[in-house]
This record gives sequence, C-alpha cells and structure tokens, in this order.
Amino acid sequence: MSAIVTDLMSASSPGSTDHPLPIAVLVSGKGTNLQALLGTVHGHEAEIVAVASSTAKAPALRKAIKRGVQTAVFDRSDYADRGERDEAMAEWLLQCGARLVVLAGFMELLSERFLDRFPEAVINVHPSLLPSYPGLHPIERALADGAKVFGVTVHYVDTGIDTGPIILQDSRELPRASDPARVLTALRPLEHTLLPEAVKLIAAQRQLIAA
Repeated sequence: MSAIVTDLMSASSPGSTDHPLPIAVLVSGKGTNLQALLGTVHGHEAEIVAVASSTAKAPALRKAIKRGVQTAVFDRSDYADRGERDEAMAEWLLQCGARLVVLAGFMELLSERFLDRFPEAVINVHPSLLPSYPGLHPIERALADGAKVFGVTVHYVDTGIDTGPIILQDSRELPRASDPARVLTALRPLEHTLLPEAVKLIAAQRQLIAA
C-alpha cells in the first residue's frame, strides 16, 4: 500500500543535484533514519546542513559528525520552557541554511513557535498507517486491536498529533505478530525507504516551483 499527497503528484522525478535542498534532521536516538538519509539523498537531491538532538547522549550525533555535518544539542532542561528551546533550535537551523526539517526519531513535540519558523516545511515518520494510531505507542495499540497489517507514514507536521497531510505510506502484513519490538524491526526498512523518498519528492517539487 502506498499513497502520495496530492500536491506532490507532479514531482515524480528526482531533484537536481545542481541545487540540493538544504535540510536539517532532528534526532533523539540511534539515528537509523538519519543514516538512511545520509546514505541516499545527502549530497544528491538534498544536503543535510545540520543535525540537532534533544539529548547529548544520542548515538545519532556521532553519525552526523562522522560525515562532517554540523551538530548541536538542545536539551529541554537548559531552557525555561519548550517554546524557548524550540525558538533557539529553529534559529540555529535557519542560520545553518535549512529549508526543510526532517524528524527522524525525534522524541519530543515541537511547539507552534518552531513550526511558525518552518511553515509547511517539517516532516515526520510515524510507525502506523495514519490516521490510525497517532501519537504514542502505535504498534502496541495496533497489536492490542488484533492488527495483522502494520505500516509506516511520512507526513507533514502541524500543530496536532500526527494530523498533518500524508506524503507517503507503505504497509507490511505480519499475521503472527505479537511483539512490538519485532514489529518495529520489520517496519524499519519501510521507514528507511519512505523517508528519503519523501525528501526526494519535496526537493523535486521545490525545483519545479523555482523553475
């Protein structure tokens, strides 16, 4: 199963490598989706110009540093509130030149103050077939409902919880699934394919608009 949001339908060709789309990636954990982006679109359709993390302990930061990408940590505890943290993070990303922000395992909500700095330019990957199972623990909730088909969605981020327009989706039948960790492992290849593909689509769309 796959779906592409309507306004990207005309952007089926890869973006030109002459003008790669500058993107920032937000991370909180191991960085497997960041690695997928580094191995596919980075230096081609897109250029990862910054990686920001909510924690200095995120192994993803090492992956970025190894590739020479600028990194910074914006720990919530270092700021008066989430809005102040998000404002500082948005300002840094803009200074780095980012035009699209990709949430790749970023485990915190972004405030409206952040989204206002990147209007219609923040995307996320979520381990369910939205609009089913938005928010936390989607795989566990799907298993509790007896689901046999699981999926991944890449979508734009808005002020709701996983309610923004869908860019891409794909699914996998797992008829004997019972363990959330195994389901997530089975879905990882879908994430690692869909997220770079979504970036390619957006880069191509922006090339068409600029032409």
